[in-house]
Amino acid sequence: MTSPESPESTPVAARTGVRAARAAMSGRPAGSRPTSRDVAGAAGVSQATVSLVLGDKWRGRVSERTAELVRSAARELGYRPNLAARSLRLGRTRTALLVVPAMTSEFFAQVYAGAARVAAEHGFGVVLYPSPEGIGPARDPFDSARTALDGVIASSMAADALASIRGSDLPLVMLDSDPGDPGPVAHVNLDIADGVRRLTEHLLGLGHRRFAHIAADVDSWTFVVRARALQDALAGVPDARLVTARAALGVDWGRRAAEQVLRGPGPRPTALVCDDDFLAAGACKAARRLGLRVPDDVSVTGFDGLTLANALEPELTTLALPAEQVGARGMAALLAVLEGREPDTGDLPVALAVRGSTAAPRPA
Repeated sequence: MTSPESPESTPVAARTGVRAARAAMSGRPAGSRPTSRDVAGAAGVSQATVSLVLGDKWRGRVSERTAELVRSAARELGYRPNLAARSLRLGRTRTALLVVPAMTSEFFAQVYAGAARVAAEHGFGVVLYPSPEGIGPARDPFDSARTALDGVIASSMAADALASIRGSDLPLVMLDSDPGDPGPVAHVNLDIADGVRRLTEHLLGLGHRRFAHIAADVDSWTFVVRARALQDALAGVPDARLVTARAALGVDWGRRAAEQVLRGPGPRPTALVCDDDFLAAGACKAARRLGLRVPDDVSVTGFDGLTLANALEPELTTLALPAEQVGARGMAALLAVLEGREPDTGDLPVALAVRGSTAAPRPA
């Protein structure tokens, strides 16, 4: 985020920023209102600074010059604070919305637990959307809750609901999402690329050279990163071969994709790298149905570190993600923004859990 006292925070830059903000707003649907993000861009400051100034909490934190830049940009853009959001930033309702995919998931249950723990420590509550039993496309999460929220924490996989969230004036913290996206006030990411690199090195060290990627057929930044990291890790290995089969998230979809690559033309892959533990469970089923043994005939790896990974036999080698830490970091980031502080940065590490589903390939 741009510092309130940065060189960009000058009258000339502010006027230029207002023109740029108006140009950007001209491409929006008719009737769209300027947001605090527009004001922040026009003034060359962070959204947290805009919140402090327009919430009259800037004294001692922001200079008079910067405060006037923010007020001037708001006037020129015709910005009017969302009254509900303003009262929430002043700490009157102390409620955050956590938006997760419309599916049951142990991973997101742990994310919620981490967010709720940190929220409770600061006298906040967390509203979960969708409800844990919800399945299907997400509705507009603001249908009935817009006026009772301090801010929003959202997973990049909850794509159906993001349009409504981004159109609001509430601060948005994104989980596991593109750090280059300028919209959110903060990003909380995992070091996915490092985890995939270590997983690939583990398999290469065992002697595997024929890989198949059972890739999640989900339009989400995290799965793009996983695919790219696997390709990069194998790029420097001259005799490595990689094929990809895409699958919707689920055991049966993973089984079908694994059967496809194991039956495919050419030499059979000796290692199946799966984008989550459920896809890996499906890959293990596919191997058994084809008369193959895991890991003697084919090694299988997962991603997430769910309880399922320990329930499989053999137990699943997987990348274990610190789901509770993701939720806790997301809530801490939102609290920092609401208080006018800079959130913590840096990706959370993931752990490689080596178990019985991986072994050296049989000699050719």
